[in-house]
Amino acid sequence: MIIDAYNCVWGTAGSSDYLTHTPRTAEALMAVMDAQGVDMAVITGLGQMMDNDYLIEACAAYPDRFVGMGQADPRKPDALDSIRSFAEHPGMKALKLHPTMHGYHVCDHGLLDPIFDLAAQLGLVVLVNALDDPFCAPLSIEEIARNFPTVPTLIAHSGVIWNVMEAILVAGRTSNLYLETSATQLIDVETMYRMVGPEKIVMGTDWPCFDFELEMLKLSKAVPDDEARQAIMGDNLANLLGMAS
Repeated sequence: MIIDAYNCVWGTAGSSDYLTHTPRTAEALMAVMDAQGVDMAVITGLGQMMDNDYLIEACAAYPDRFVGMGQADPRKPDALDSIRSFAEHPGMKALKLHPTMHGYHVCDHGLLDPIFDLAAQLGLVVLVNALDDPFCAPLSIEEIARNFPTVPTLIAHSGVIWNVMEAILVAGRTSNLYLETSATQLIDVETMYRMVGPEKIVMGTDWPCFDFELEMLKLSKAVPDDEARQAIMGDNLANLLGMAS
């Protein structure tokens, strides 16, 4: 079973020429999944276009295809209430944090400790959008996540470009940190596979920014062992989400 860890959907267009100009619906994503043999996908919204209600609707309509990853901005006074609200709905099993887009440093215990504590209570997986940026450096993600060992925490994009080695370092020594592969280069995946093994890696595509076929081709070249590749492409994430693989 192939389960992809990170994809974005939104139902209505925005005014920006970047991304939000065109809707990218759950149905459009599902058509691409079908064409590439992807069984399930974790879906979330864009950092600049949070819409947890749309995710809830998509998970309710297609419970065998989607897992919902709601968003919250920890700076907002209603952040905890927002997380509790979306987590009540079937299929909403994860939380996305986007420090760069929402303007906070992830190494902020005052903001993030209450978020991670609630994620632990609710059994949520947390994904931190961690493209190369000082707001969300892997060492800073580790500083927060290591105090909440029951919260599986995905380092989205594995810190690409310049923070990949830092991401590999913290994933290797911190039990609840995992590397998500979208936007990474072939050599990045080869290196993380060699240094931390397949059990600390999950496949993500970040559709529509990237493509399932290309992501799976990258993994097929970087991870030659079939069993290890299956762990990365589905089994690891199924275990983290409490699903049967």
